[in-house]
Amino acid sequence: MRAHLPLRLTRSAAFAAVSVTLSALAHALAGGTAPGPATPALALAGVFALGLLLSGRERSPAVITLALAATQAALHNAFAYDSVPAAPSPLTDPEHGLGQNAGMLLSHVVATLLTGWWLARGEHVVWSLLHRLARRLLPLPPPARVPEVRQAAFFTSRRVPVSPAVTLTVSRRGPPLPA
Repeated sequence: MRAHLPLRLTRSAAFAAVSVTLSALAHALAGGTAPGPATPALALAGVFALGLLLSGRERSPAVITLALAATQAALHNAFAYDSVPAAPSPLTDPEHGLGQNAGMLLSHVVATLLTGWWLARGEHVVWSLLHRLARRLLPLPPPARVPEVRQAAFFTSRRVPVSPAVTLTVSRRGPPLPA
């Protein structure tokens, strides 16, 4: 089943909003910096375009997670170039033992896996609902045409005249009647 434009736009918007929001949040928590307002807006448009390309049909959880991993990597790079300082987080504090790179990688991996699972479940629910609705709303196809059965040729034979003595005889089949 193929998705039409309204469904594709809705799915792409959900994919973009979840990806960019979660990536910006994970980036800010792990790196201690938040991106400026222009970068998430441009990232949202780019991820929306990617989602629009991928939303033509149902996708497996593996494809969704791979697309999210690529999106997370691109968003990390975009957010790293344009960052505004934010409050320090426990993940970047050197006293806790997690450096910025490990915390950043961990945050993006967790964001990717959670988002991938969430979007894959939503994808499954949407497509199962659409398949059920299609079965109920679309008319049944006409029954398959039954092939005609050709009968064997019927041969007539010459009628032999039967004598009246034979026609008046009673014929009883079976064992003789008790006396």
